[in-house]
This record gives sequence, structure tokens and C-alpha cells, in this order.
Amino acid sequence: MLRLRKYTTKALTIGIRKEGKNRWERRVPLVPDQVERLVKELGSKVIIQPSTKRVIPDEKYIAAGAEVQEDLSQADVILGVKEVPIKELIPHKTYMYFSHTHKGQHYNMPMLKAVMDKKIRLLDYELLTDEHGKRLVQFSKFAGYAGMIDGLHSLGLRLLALGHGNPFLAIGMSYMYRAVADARLDVTRTGQVIMDDGLPKQLGPMIFVITGDGNVSRGALHVFKCLPHEWVKAEDLEALSKKTDFDNRKVYICQVRPQDYIIDKDGKFNHDDYIANPEKYKSVFHEKVAPYARVILNGIFWTDKYPRLMTIEQTKQLAKKDNLKLLTLADVSCDINGSFEFMGESSTIDSPYFMYDPITNQTHDDIEGRGIQIMSIDNLPTEMPLEASEFFSEALFPVVAQMAKNNFSNPVLSRAAITDTHGKLVGKHEKLAKFIEKHAHATVVDPKKILLLGSGFVAKPLVDYLLRNKGYTVTIASNMKQEALRLSNNRPNVPVVPLDVSNKQQLGELVKSHDIVVSFVPATLHPVVAEECLKFKKNLVTASYISPAMQALNDRAKHAGLTFMNEVGLDPGIDHLTACQMFDHVKHQGGKITSFVSWCGGLPAPEVSNNPLGYKFSWSPKGVLLAGLNTAKFKRDGKLVEIPGSELLANAIDVPIFKGYAFEGLANRDSLHYIDTYKLDPEHLQTMFRGTLRYKGYSELMHMFSKIGLLDTTPRNDVSGSWGDLLERLVHNKPGYGLNVSHESLKRLESAIQWLSLNSKQSEVKPSPTVLDAFCDLLQNKLVYSEGERDMVAMHHEFGIKWSNGSAEKRMSTMIAYGDPAGYSAMAKTVGFPAAIATDMILKSEIKQSGVIAPMSSEVYEPMIVKLEKEGIKFVESVELQ
Repeated sequence: MLRLRKYTTKALTIGIRKEGKNRWERRVPLVPDQVERLVKELGSKVIIQPSTKRVIPDEKYIAAGAEVQEDLSQADVILGVKEVPIKELIPHKTYMYFSHTHKGQHYNMPMLKAVMDKKIRLLDYELLTDEHGKRLVQFSKFAGYAGMIDGLHSLGLRLLALGHGNPFLAIGMSYMYRAVADARLDVTRTGQVIMDDGLPKQLGPMIFVITGDGNVSRGALHVFKCLPHEWVKAEDLEALSKKTDFDNRKVYICQVRPQDYIIDKDGKFNHDDYIANPEKYKSVFHEKVAPYARVILNGIFWTDKYPRLMTIEQTKQLAKKDNLKLLTLADVSCDINGSFEFMGESSTIDSPYFMYDPITNQTHDDIEGRGIQIMSIDNLPTEMPLEASEFFSEALFPVVAQMAKNNFSNPVLSRAAITDTHGKLVGKHEKLAKFIEKHAHATVVDPKKILLLGSGFVAKPLVDYLLRNKGYTVTIASNMKQEALRLSNNRPNVPVVPLDVSNKQQLGELVKSHDIVVSFVPATLHPVVAEECLKFKKNLVTASYISPAMQALNDRAKHAGLTFMNEVGLDPGIDHLTACQMFDHVKHQGGKITSFVSWCGGLPAPEVSNNPLGYKFSWSPKGVLLAGLNTAKFKRDGKLVEIPGSELLANAIDVPIFKGYAFEGLANRDSLHYIDTYKLDPEHLQTMFRGTLRYKGYSELMHMFSKIGLLDTTPRNDVSGSWGDLLERLVHNKPGYGLNVSHESLKRLESAIQWLSLNSKQSEVKPSPTVLDAFCDLLQNKLVYSEGERDMVAMHHEFGIKWSNGSAEKRMSTMIAYGDPAGYSAMAKTVGFPAAIATDMILKSEIKQSGVIAPMSSEVYEPMIVKLEKEGIKFVESVELQ
């Protein structure tokens, strides 16, 4: 019987964390067999945090001799897999995990700063190497296994979407298999079907290309070889692709290395020179390999000092020439905009692939649409948690044994150390100090978790502004996956999760796990979100008007001490800030406000207002069109005025703000309730008006559209066919479209109808429940911003003031903001920045008010105006004596 030798010197206590980075992370650094060895052979105490998600249940660790408890403070050494949240780092301990810090990764510098402040010795798995620099522990081979399995699974779905039934449909995702052997069995069975029935002949030879020859590639080939296959050299790919007598009862495999696609100016390749001087070389992958590959699995290590395998432009040109046969890219390396420049985002285990259109350089979710299917899951080994953990644990045990013996002078451990027991950077890692100074706060605070509901066009400035604070993370919850992923841009502190606001359990779990909620979902859903915020005592920010349903929550929010900040965008939002600042100033000076007129409009910049309406949409036009049908109420020269929605568009007035702009305006809903909102004196207030700006001619044209039925919201079952036929049904062939307008107006209408193809029998109507919905779809496709075009936001206030000495004056305050085609649109920054600033102020306790509020108090508007000016959003003021 083998007797286990017990280590005689007191061994260190080892702790094992539970993983919490995402719900798929089920791996462990040590499995029970290795824990038992630590306990019995070395006499080490092992403490493991309880977890119901871990791939190995707690009971097996208990049987191995470990103690299961939440508190790891007794442990000398704490092991994990992924990064440890700052607030969970215990001072004066030794930690080992994948820290993602040794390359100066900016997003983890706050964590490294916390490690140093808490005097933690940090060791990193990536730095565990032998004397030759070869890594000793890693999951790369399992990334290769899972990458090939998931790639074959995705390929099956893509082929089906293109109309080809195929054997790959029988292969599941990696996480569906208990072991690699189970997955290989399915691949083997798929291979048997290929040998029996063949693959679609019209697809040509099914050529797989694998890049690299490291652990990733070896893992991928371990799975691939279960298919019937034939090896092909890179120089033979072109000839094979042209063959008509190829064997469709097998697949073809080509493994390429740098010498197959990298050349210098003389068309030659020298490996040592390439490593030393990569700038002298270029890739011809797009010429020698890419035109012939049906599937590419990318497993190479790449940094930006090396040439890319394929650029966006090279891929576009291949697609334009119809020389791109690539169905699926399984990018296991997942270098964003890296070796394959067009691979611009990672996918997830939940949504493993997306489509990329090389012609438009856009991603989309339509698997039946044009483009390349991309599988780019960035945490593939988590799909095989048991075998990956067993493999990793076996390699890691000798290292942990040295730590248990307190032998940190061991060369392997010395090479893996980033900080020492005093929290000081050691050796070559001292250079990280400059990254910490740049990216980490002087004092590390617990991170704040912000939940953003929605991922629309105004969200990017908000996310970018909030992430200037390295202690913030922003979770994007959206039902538009690709839009959210683009917004996240693979930033580790911007996770993306699916959103279904109607699923209260899911919504509640999201709200509960964050510190504040920003809601950019439709305004009708804000009260639903607010209810969850009340339940879990979380503050809320929206850019929408305070609805009656939201206002009804005021007392409950106050009682809970919560701030529900609404109307903190452009209009409503910035208009409140500048208006309330002037109202309070006049009041404090003893004056009276006798009139208030406020205009706001989001428009194309003048140089791109080149269409009949002088207007363009950067989001759904339905809200814009419906706004033109609302009844308006206001006070003008002491008289109350009400304009019914049916006539609003016929009552536009000229708005001469600046001579360089041809503005007209429409009254905006009910201006009268703002008399109470702004706490103005109705006895002295002669005019109270809020309006929407457009370029001249918009309102008349839209009014005529309304009269002929294009804005009709009545459900009907004949909204289909061609626009020419639908227009005839609407106007019943009446002369002049049945309108009593001038000849000049009729000519403008006819010109607009022709420009929009409303009279065309070839222009198809999108089948819709109402004419308005179909018209919105048409406008959304016609009135769009082209590349390089910019939008504009204009806001203008006019204040009538009477001073206590009897004098009177008119003060004007005007803001014009332009979008940047290479950056934010004007509308995005004037909505996103105010919401972001309010969120930041609430998190920093700079806003003390509770309840359902808008930004109308000096504690809010004063600092917000200053902060907005720093973002380039500022007003120009002028005065006219009366």
C-alpha cells in the first residue's frame, strides 16, 4: 500500500475563490485530486468558497479534505481563474490568477493599484514559464478544441441558411458535451455522413484553413481530424479550387504558417529577420489563401507590430470581385481588429456568431444575409470546464506545492511575480508604474456598477463619459445585440447582456446587481423600470419627460431616499438648465419674467439639408411625425391659444434666430404646464411658448402629406403593393391630390412626391398596419445621413424681463452644436452627455434631492452647465433693451 508522506514543516493555507466574472465561468484552478494531495502529502489546509455554479460540486472538495466557507481571510495564498474584483481583494495575501495586467492593460490598472495599496503579492498564470520562456500552464488547447467544434456548428447553420442541408447540423456547441471525446464522436459521425452522402457539389471543394501551429491549432486539428480529409499545401489551393473533379466526400485542410503568406519587398521570407524586423514584411494572405478558403480557423498570436493577415480593404476588394468564398471565420485568437482587421467584436457563448458584410463594412444578425459568418467567442475554454480544469490543475499542482512550502524563491514563482509581499512592482514589471499613474486613480475606490438599459444612438457619449472614471463599469442591457456589442467595443468594463423589460425577474436581477440605472428604453417602459428600482433601492436616470405614471411614484421614491432624475437630455434637459438659471437670476435680482419663448430642433447641417423636407433622420421617424399631430397649447401676448393636432403643421411661423439660418417653428405640445413647473408668476407672464425648429418649407410640405393621408394612423389592410397604387387609393385620383393650395405649393408637393418615389409603380410599400408606419419606413430609407455628413442641434431661449425700477429688456440665449462625422452626432452628445453627467453626480452624492425630479434646482443646473461647457456645449447670450 502506497503511504503518502506528510510534509513536516507547517504548510501555508491555500484558498480557492469562486468565480464571478460571468455566468459561464465554471472552471477551477485546482480539482479535488490535487486538493487531496495538498492536504495529505503536504499538510496544507485548503479553504474553498462555496459555489453552485462551479463544474465540480463542493461535496467533492469536502471529501478531498477541503473546508468550504465564504471567508478566505485565513488563507495565505488565494487562487482564482479570472480577475478578482477590487473590493474582494484581501490585504497582505498572495494571489495567483489571470490578472491581465503585465502588458499594461489599462482596464485593469485600478485593480493593480489596489493590489499594491493592499500590499498583496500578485503572481500571474501567464508568467509561469520554464527557463526557456515556455508557458507551463494554459488553456490554449481547449480553446482550439472548442473553437473548432463551435466553428463546425456555426458552419452547419450558415450552410442551412444558404439553402443547403448538411451533415454539420448534427454538431452541437462545445458546452453541450461532457468531454472532448463526446464531441469528437459527433464529429466522427458527421464525417461518416460526409463519406456516405457527400457535401453540396455546387459549393466546390470544402477547404478549411488553419493558421498557426501552436496549442490552439493543435487542439483544433485534434477535433478536425475526425472528418475525412486530405492535406493541401498553400501553393496548391488555387489549383484545387478550380478542379471540377474534386472529391465532395471529404474535406480539405491547409495549415498555413508565416512563410506561406508573408513576404518582403523582394518576395522572400526569412523567419529570424521577420521576428526581428516585422515592419519590412507584408501579408499576401488575401492573394494566396483567402480566395480559396471556405472556413478559416485563426489561432495565431498577433500584435500590432506584425502585418495583418487581411485588412478591411483587402477583404472588401475580394468581395467586390466575387473572389471571396469564405463562409465562416472561427477566430479563436479573438484579437479585435487584429490579424483579421474586419473582426471587430467578440461574440458570446449565448450568441456565438454574427455576420460581417465586407462591402458595407457593417455587421448584422441576418444569417441568411450577405457576408462572412464570424465566430469569435473570447472565453472558449469555459465551454469545457471539467477537462480544462483537470488539465490545468495537473500542470499547476507543482507550482502550488512550492507555494504551500513557502518556497517563493523558486525560479518559476519568481518569474511569475508582478508584485512582492510589500505590494511593490518587481523586476521588469516596474515599468507598469507609468501605466498605473496614467490609468488608475491616486486612491482606489470600490467600483460603481452602472446599468444602461438600451443601446441606441445617444448611448455612446454617455458610456464614454462615464468610463473616464476608472472606477465605473457600465453594463449594456439591450435587445439589439450587435448594436450593443459595437457600443461595448469589447471593453472589459462594458459587458453586454440581453434585455427583456417585460421579464420582471430578469430585469430585477439586473437592477439588483448594479448601483444605478440609466434607462434609454421607450418612455412608456420607464415606470416598469422604476418599480424595480424602488424594490431594490436603486437610483434612476432617464432623458424622457416625466409622465403621470412616473410622477405617481414620487412619494415612494422620496420615502426610500431615491433620486429618479428625469428630463435630463436635450429637450427636455439642457433647456431646463439654462432656463432655470435665468429664472432664478432674475428672481434674485428682484425682477419678473414677462415672457418666455424656447425653441429647439435637431436638423441636418445646412450644407446637407438637400432634400424636399430639409430634414434627415438618424433614428426612427415615427416619433417625429407623430409630434406634428399633437394638439398645442400656449400663451401669447396675454391670450391663451390652442391649435388642434390636425392643423398644427399649417401654423408654422418664421423664427429669425440668426440671419444665416432659414428657420421656421411649430408649437410643441402643452407649454402652459411649464408655468407651474418653472414656478413663474402667471399674473406677470404674457407669453409662454415652447416650439420645435425646422427649416422653412418643412411644415407646409408635411401638412400636405397629412392631408392626402400619408400620416394616417388608422389601421387598414391595404397598406401594401406599390407606392403609386397606394397613393392613388389615398387621393382617389382627385385633381391636385384633392388639396386647395396654391400652384406653387402644389408644384413643391409634386416634386417631393416624385423625389420620394411615391408615385412609382416600382417602389414597393413595406406591408404595414397603417399608412403612417409605411411612410415612416420610406422616410427612414430616403432621409438618411450619408458618410461624412453632419447633423446640427439648435436651441434658443428668449426671456422678457421687467426689473423693479420699471425698465424692461429681452435676453436671448442660443446654442448651436454640430455633429462630428468621425465622432458623435450633435443629437447624441446633447442627449448623452447631460444624462451621463447627472448619473455621475448622483453616484458621487452631488445631487441630494430625492423623489421624481427634473434638473431644475441650482444644485443640479449650475455644475451641469459648467460640465457641459467642457464638452463644447455652450450658449451665447445677448440683450436687447425694450
